[in-house]
Amino acid sequence: MKEERIAALNEEIKKNYPEEKIIIGYGNLNCDLMLLGEAPGAKEIELGEPFVGQAGKYFEEFLSFLNLKREDVYITNSVKYRPTKTNPKTNRLSNRTPTSKEIDAFRAYVYEEISIIRPKLIATLGNIPLKLIFNDDIKIGKVHGQLMEKKIRDTVYNIFPLYHPAAVIYNRRLKDIYMEDLAILKKELKKIIKKG
Repeated sequence: MKEERIAALNEEIKKNYPEEKIIIGYGNLNCDLMLLGEAPGAKEIELGEPFVGQAGKYFEEFLSFLNLKREDVYITNSVKYRPTKTNPKTNRLSNRTPTSKEIDAFRAYVYEEISIIRPKLIATLGNIPLKLIFNDDIKIGKVHGQLMEKKIRDTVYNIFPLYHPAAVIYNRRLKDIYMEDLAILKKELKKIIKKG
């Protein structure tokens, strides 16, 4: 049932964005933990999967810390295609932050994805997923590492905001904060799973 609903949703997204390479969600449809990232980068587009390449390396460490494997979780992005801009110096495409319009355009799709999977906890990775979930300009620096709640389609979900694993690559000072937040996430996830 979940498989068919996700397949239909993914087809709808692809149909509505025929000019874009869409990176769909991946993983366990019966997971306790769902991870919501920002948008695919060049490596994700190349390999057709979320969280691969350099960010994927940090992602593997993240899962290892939580004693989880990729197949234990469901991973998806807020915006399902790669937002790009042209670098004027090199004339090559580079990543850019998704616009509010792009985030708003994908909100209904992501809410549907969440409603199909019904995870016990959703970890948002960075500012973009926070903005998508809460439809607000909450900043990750203010709420990271805190368990929050959000009602999505008549169900209240546990939301745990984290810095994006890639942010740790660019800002080494975040590493300690990030690891502390992961330790809190690990405890909260255990508690939520225990509750059933």
